[in-house]
Amino acid sequence: ERLSAPALKAFFNVMTRWKVRDEDARALLGGVTNGPFYEMKRRPERVLEVDRLTRVSYLIGIFKALNILHGQALADDWVHLPNKHPLFAGTTPLAFMIQGGLPALQAVRRLLDARRAG
Repeated sequence: ERLSAPALKAFFNVMTRWKVRDEDARALLGGVTNGPFYEMKRRPERVLEVDRLTRVSYLIGIFKALNILHGQALADDWVHLPNKHPLFAGTTPLAFMIQGGLPALQAVRRLLDARRAG
């Protein structure tokens, strides 16, 4: 309960920084429909289910790792840039994460954490 509101606020801040469309942000949260999504945006005090909280946690970790690895401009654009890494197979990290769901979010987080570790 206590993590939901800060997590949602951080999630929407990341989506703004990354310039992610609401449709894609809903998909990153696991396919939230319009009504609940906009309610979360208006009132982030609501309690998130474990799955959504986990997704938000991965996205915040990805955001943090990108800002450590790259300058702010590249960190914010990175999710929209086609990527040649075998994980992404030439698609954008955002498309990969949307299509792959929670396992893809976890894979991207692991990849970036490994890059950070050197």
